[in-house]
Amino acid sequence: MRVCRRHAKARPPPHPGPAYDDPESPISRSPRRTPRPYPAVGGPRRSGEEPLTDRHTDPAALRDVHPFIAGLPKAELHVHHVGSASPRIVSELAARHPDSKVPSDPEALADYFTFTDFAHFIDVYLSVVDLIRTPEDVRLLTYEVARDLARQQVRYAELTITPFSSTRRGIDARAFMDAIEDARKAAEAEFGTVLRWCFDIPGEAGLEAAEETVRLATDDRIRPEGLVSFGLGGPEIGVPRPQFKPYFDRAIAAGLHSVPHAGETTGPGTVWDALVELRAERIGHGTSSAQDPKLLAHLAEHRIALEVCPTSNIATRAVRTLEEHPIKDFVDAGVLVTINSDDPPMFGTDLDGEYAVAARLLGLDERGIADLARNAVEASFLDQSGKARISAEIDAYTEAWLTP
Repeated sequence: MRVCRRHAKARPPPHPGPAYDDPESPISRSPRRTPRPYPAVGGPRRSGEEPLTDRHTDPAALRDVHPFIAGLPKAELHVHHVGSASPRIVSELAARHPDSKVPSDPEALADYFTFTDFAHFIDVYLSVVDLIRTPEDVRLLTYEVARDLARQQVRYAELTITPFSSTRRGIDARAFMDAIEDARKAAEAEFGTVLRWCFDIPGEAGLEAAEETVRLATDDRIRPEGLVSFGLGGPEIGVPRPQFKPYFDRAIAAGLHSVPHAGETTGPGTVWDALVELRAERIGHGTSSAQDPKLLAHLAEHRIALEVCPTSNIATRAVRTLEEHPIKDFVDAGVLVTINSDDPPMFGTDLDGEYAVAARLLGLDERGIADLARNAVEASFLDQSGKARISAEIDAYTEAWLTP
């Protein structure tokens, strides 16, 4: 792809570190699906009160935003630990555990990660979860996910982890915590990427999983230093949110933030349940929120962010086509929208790709894309000084890119 000479000159270099020059990087070896055609949609309002100006929706700027996105400092708020395992890492883990049904051939994983519906996605996801059987597996996965994020200029990420899936398979809880913390500290030192954890209840496993997850999240003897939030994932159909209220109450009392998935494959009532019963501060997906104008108004008024993952929603059939994705409805309503990758290798995407999708759907130029990056920083649970630092870096990068 061709880049304007002034942009090539102005573009700041990426954060230094071994991740950027590794030919064996998960990203460089990830199988990619043929991209879908993305419709151009103009005239949105940005996430907040003021309308986007013409410079944010300049059609000429849509010629190619990929180079800008590739160097843009970012934060990611909705990305799953196991779901971020690259094909290279999945194949390595599958080779370690040959009794698994997951193929060890990286090329075969592209077909394996093609989903017929959300239930099929859950089945495949759990088969990959089963590959994480030892603390060494946990450490390897976590460190490599951080490497992958660093290559995309992710300065801060809140990684959703489901510890119940590992402890019930026999991994000692303290060993699990030590593994993720060791990888977190190494990643920050080597890549400059700050990781924080969201401990996630696997909804399909019921209240036993909820009890174990909240115990692990609130026990000061093993609770990891990087833990900031408490979530709920898995299927929504047949898994009502209100039954998890006591567990969220305990997590919130222990100082954790509430970030459940809701409204991905069910209606807006599930999002209301997450807000009222689970006291959600952000909503994972929230796709069906667009069906309820009062809900959109509530989310906008209270600055409750939606963690939007466009390609994931198409891959799991939560939304039929990108043309029908409600992201523009969210932005038009003034909802704080953040862009995320969810389970990127499983969906043949990454965070850079999701920003490109969002830019095309919303008709954004570089400044509009930078606004999306600032949204994620604002909605994060990073401290104020950390938010200010990344926001300033986004501003500096954008101005340098656009300055002749």
